[in-house]
Amino acid sequence: MIPDIAVWLIILLPVLAFLVNGLIMRPFAKEKNARYSGYITILCIGAAWGLAIWAVASVAGEDYSHFHKKIDTEWLTIGDNFSIHITLLLDKLSAIMALVVTTCSLMIQIYSQGYMHGDNGYMRYFTWMPLFTAAMLGVTLSGNLLFTFISWELVGLCSYLLIGFWYHKPSAAAAAKKAFVVTRFADIGLVLALVGIWRCVGTFDILEMPELFREGLITGAIAASTFTWILLGIFAGAAGKSGQFPLHVWLPDAMEGPTPVSALIHSSTMVCAGVYLVARLFPLFSLNNIMPSGDDFVIVDSIVNGVVHEGHKVVSYADTAALVVAGLGGFTAIFAASMGMVMYDVKRVLAYSTLSQLGYMMLGLGALAYGASKAGEPEEFKHLLELGFAIGMFHLFTHAFFKSMLFLASGSLQHSTGTFDMRLMGGVRKHMPWTFWLFVIGSLALAGIWPLSGFWSKDGILLYSWEHAPWFFWFAMITVFMTAFYMFRAVFMTFAGEFKGGDPSGLHHAAVPAGAHGSGHGDAHGHDAGHATAHSDAHAHDEHAHHEPEKVHLHESPPVMVGPMVFLCILAIISGFAIGSFGALPFLGGHPHGYLDLFTKFELDAKHGLPLIGLLVALLGIFTAYAIYKAKWISNEAIGAIFRPIRTLWYRKYYMDELYEDIIVRKLLMGVIFKVSGLFDTYIIDGTVNGAAAFARGLGGLLRKLQSGRLQEYGLAFGFGVILILAIVLVGFYN
Repeated sequence: MIPDIAVWLIILLPVLAFLVNGLIMRPFAKEKNARYSGYITILCIGAAWGLAIWAVASVAGEDYSHFHKKIDTEWLTIGDNFSIHITLLLDKLSAIMALVVTTCSLMIQIYSQGYMHGDNGYMRYFTWMPLFTAAMLGVTLSGNLLFTFISWELVGLCSYLLIGFWYHKPSAAAAAKKAFVVTRFADIGLVLALVGIWRCVGTFDILEMPELFREGLITGAIAASTFTWILLGIFAGAAGKSGQFPLHVWLPDAMEGPTPVSALIHSSTMVCAGVYLVARLFPLFSLNNIMPSGDDFVIVDSIVNGVVHEGHKVVSYADTAALVVAGLGGFTAIFAASMGMVMYDVKRVLAYSTLSQLGYMMLGLGALAYGASKAGEPEEFKHLLELGFAIGMFHLFTHAFFKSMLFLASGSLQHSTGTFDMRLMGGVRKHMPWTFWLFVIGSLALAGIWPLSGFWSKDGILLYSWEHAPWFFWFAMITVFMTAFYMFRAVFMTFAGEFKGGDPSGLHHAAVPAGAHGSGHGDAHGHDAGHATAHSDAHAHDEHAHHEPEKVHLHESPPVMVGPMVFLCILAIISGFAIGSFGALPFLGGHPHGYLDLFTKFELDAKHGLPLIGLLVALLGIFTAYAIYKAKWISNEAIGAIFRPIRTLWYRKYYMDELYEDIIVRKLLMGVIFKVSGLFDTYIIDGTVNGAAAFARGLGGLLRKLQSGRLQEYGLAFGFGVILILAIVLVGFYN
């Protein structure tokens, strides 16, 4: 069994890389030694990866269905009765997620050695990246919501620093602020939920909360509506991090950061934090009056003086919140996929793909939570509770590998062509064979094509959404077609046909201090080591004014970039077999087996035939993309002309940016609320304070006139006062 200190080191080793690079390398190391900051990061995250493997092996060696290891540390004591604890929790869920985070992060750091070569912010980059990894590992291994929230906010801070890495670019600075503000707005719900949790049960311990809430709801000490609002608050925070509608607007703009940052955000850190939080708290989102009793579960009718009275009627306390999770996830899946179908920036296509797939995961979690909360029998509840997080989390597991690989492949394309605009690519296949095949395999996995990992994880969601949330199942099935279509639209536009010339100017952006400008398609970064100079914009412009314009020379990326992509590709191929073996039959009718049995405990009903239907729908999407963009049997221009209003709506992102920025922010907030607040502040608040001061000043002015400084006048006034007092006394005496 892995010792406590080793579990802590999974988090602390990336923190060590952050401290060494931030406090020693950046202030004191010379530019020629900048590469050592990358080595330090790779070494520390590699060690954390090894410990994560040890953690998974330790959990696998136990009765992992019920095993958990709590590591409790008292952080702060206030008075005699109040103490704050930092708790780590190692179980099947946290161990698998820690392995996903460290695996993806390690490969991305190795890739970054080539991608970020020559960037003037190299050491700064390798300072923030390990901190980002450590923050997500904190969310992953946290055993109480207080430590989760601390790590959660650190994830948000790191995303702000890395999305705005090239802060000299106005678009990058704006994207960083947008991500920070939107997610902070969402976190208001999470903070209110935490306050409600403390008020209701007096603890943030993740393992203790479900039973305390169940007991409070059964006895009536906690109102069902209060519990629903707490769950919705938790989901609000999760929706902000995972970019669920309507808090999705920050995620596509996050492409302004370096491509490896995008890969880490979209595969295993920030956007996955929301899905992970819902999965971690799945017992709350599926809560009802069925509670454990020894090795079994019983339906509880009431609890009187600590005595449990069994009943026969199941009462769901979380069905409303579970439906919101499933519904919003299903809608986000199809909503984001529609925008991915019309984008030309390959990174933005992948960004909308992430939004869509996160919606899939939320749909799976919500559907299973709803089914579990409405379970009619204890055995059914127990089965769905064990299954619960497996569906959404299994897709997160497989998605992390092929999505990080796809983002890294897009960076490889930009490294060669100088752009992310697919309209300037085409014909890249023969010059970049490794990137081509890696991108195709990743696209097949994302589309859910057998036997790749995406097939197994996607169809688990289809099956259980059909069974428990059929209202939203059709969103998922339509999204299957759309996903396959837009991914192979990207494949054919990028790799097929003739090369369109790329963007030569994009190859020189490494020359700009800290990435001061960009190509307009995503990264403001070039990676041709031959141009890694410190020239300014003006110098570069002057230099090119006297020389022939440079042409793009297509080439494959160096091994330091291709190697990590190949490793992730292998994982994208084999990770699905942990549930499905080599063929579909065990997947459809048998028990899961293999290493991922750590968190998959479900049987799949072959009678639906949904995996086959889903596969055929995905193949139809690929064929449609082929017919339009490769074979050109169907005119893309004609389709665009026929469906121009819809195409424009999708391309303009449903005008959500205009709605938020122009109407809500500028007109409603700034034009009405802030203006009224300003007038209230000026005329009411300031008016009251200034009016009181003016009154006091005026009264003082009047009283000042009575103070002449002449003793005879004071004596006369004193005399009149005495006479007046005597007169009043005498009148009162005689009356």
